[in-house]
Amino acid sequence: MKKIIASLVAATLTLSCLAPSAVAQDYAKYSPEAMDKELAKIATSRLGVLVPMRDNVGLSTDIYMPKGAKGPLPTILWKTPYNEHKLKGGTYRYVLESVKRGYAFIVQNERGRYFSQGKWEILGNPQTDGYDTLTWIAGQPWSNGKVGTLGCSSSAEWQLALAGMNHPAHAAMVPMSAGAGIGKVGRFQEQGNWYTGGVPRNLFFVWLYGVDNPLRAELPASLTDEKLRARIEAYNDLDPSKPKVDWNKQIKHLPVDQMLTSMGEPPATFEDFIHRTPADPAWRKGGLYHEDMGWGVPALWFNTWYDVSIGPNLELFNVARAANTDKEASANQYAVVAPVPHCAFARLGPDTVVGERDMGDTSFDVDGAIYGWFDRWLKGDAKAFPAKTPRVQYYMMGENRWKSAAQWPPQNAKPMRLYLRSGGKANSLYGDGRLLPEAAPAGEAVDRYRYDPMNPVQTIGGGDCCNGGVVVPGAFDQRPIEARSDVLVYTTDPLDKPVDVAGFVDAVLKVSSSARDTDFAVKLVDVAPDGTAWIIGDTIFRARYRDGYDKPAPMQPGQVYTIRPTPITTATRFGAGHRIRVEVTSSNFPKFVRNLNTGGPNESEKDGIVADNAIHHAGEAQSYIELPVLR
Repeated sequence: MKKIIASLVAATLTLSCLAPSAVAQDYAKYSPEAMDKELAKIATSRLGVLVPMRDNVGLSTDIYMPKGAKGPLPTILWKTPYNEHKLKGGTYRYVLESVKRGYAFIVQNERGRYFSQGKWEILGNPQTDGYDTLTWIAGQPWSNGKVGTLGCSSSAEWQLALAGMNHPAHAAMVPMSAGAGIGKVGRFQEQGNWYTGGVPRNLFFVWLYGVDNPLRAELPASLTDEKLRARIEAYNDLDPSKPKVDWNKQIKHLPVDQMLTSMGEPPATFEDFIHRTPADPAWRKGGLYHEDMGWGVPALWFNTWYDVSIGPNLELFNVARAANTDKEASANQYAVVAPVPHCAFARLGPDTVVGERDMGDTSFDVDGAIYGWFDRWLKGDAKAFPAKTPRVQYYMMGENRWKSAAQWPPQNAKPMRLYLRSGGKANSLYGDGRLLPEAAPAGEAVDRYRYDPMNPVQTIGGGDCCNGGVVVPGAFDQRPIEARSDVLVYTTDPLDKPVDVAGFVDAVLKVSSSARDTDFAVKLVDVAPDGTAWIIGDTIFRARYRDGYDKPAPMQPGQVYTIRPTPITTATRFGAGHRIRVEVTSSNFPKFVRNLNTGGPNESEKDGIVADNAIHHAGEAQSYIELPVLR
């Protein structure tokens, strides 16, 4: 009976965050013309307002307020590098819903984008431009002095460094899929997702081609007349169409540092970043959030399991809770984690399929939670977001249901270690690799494979985004990869009962190589009774950084080293009859840049060499994976 009561209480707590403070209009069903008509009916709009920054650069800002509003208004700020002057999609729906609920809603272009003045820098100078914008909003006669920041991806990432500044008007924030705004937090030093384990990710090369535009057109700085700027904005967008690129072909270009200039692009942000190491001090000079910056804003985090940076996102959630530079802020951190790709919250609902896998009914009232949160902090309605709301609401894949916890990982998550074992022939799905709870005795054979950077292991699914279509994120069958002899495959026997994993999954590998440097990629897989091998998560690590990102060192042929990849972060049930599988290889392309195995400046090299790599798992050289299992 106690267990039944506890389950009912947990379900009630989970649903408490799902109930909106008012029923949201389903604007997704509106045509663009109907949305324009609705906006004209309910809102007063000011377009093209140049909000002055401390260096006299003006940021183009569109302001939408409820018609006939009386008294000061709370404000929701959406800052973006994208073209949102012509409202569309999710931004339009948030504008309409927010105005209907009595909020002023602001859409602002980052500096150097579209109608904003100045030179663009990635994340839009959050610590200065963000701070100055909050000061400007709080000083307006229509403002109640409380601002909430909202957005997904780029519209979320800039919020993080700003939160460290604890601006008095920054009352609350909703960062959604915000990982690219994180520099170093805890075990993750990805510098805005530029790296995983010191290996550059290809997605940013594609993204920067579309966003960074040093040849952009812009209005004269002397044109400050608000009405004229609004009129120009009505029939111009300053949104150039760059030549289309076949990214499936271009992503293979070597050397990597010429990937964009080889197409005729002028040098810009990519060329500035590509030669940095993960420990380069230059990462501290941009707009990234780092763990020593403190935290000053209550936050409702929305994240997804198949995102590019779910690990850093949940690590930052913990950092914000522990910071205590502002005790009220640290005491009010909440997280929601959904089983979809980057920013795909609109896909939550009945019969959700992610990649090729059925995730069941993932319904969650995202908008209800967001507006309850803002009503709590911007309007002072404590009942809108009840204090009993669980700190973490997460979707347990495999079990296909929402669950809640007081912390991340859940308190009842305990480590379960599984050792990589074989008779020396773990190569491919058809080898003898096994995952066992017992460590191998001395003398057990070593698993060897040959990694050729000119024939890398292909990426199939997993967490990714924004990559021009070269990788489709989500859960896909990994058997086409596991058929390769350069992929080591380790699998448990079928499980007698379900194993629930929730937290950070750690791998420790004992490795050697014939090369001076190489990569080691790890993948966690759920094998269904019919043999389908669903990817749960993956990670990778560049061997030269095994002693620290600030201490790169070559490998010596034949010497055994310890590699600790950054954790895989997930919540998934391995059902009864399923098997837990781990794959180990040395590439995951095109998600990650290939290591050419030379030990030299990889990004500026064109020719690679073949590496003979090995995974050791005998005696003192044990390789294993540690799963956070709910007990």
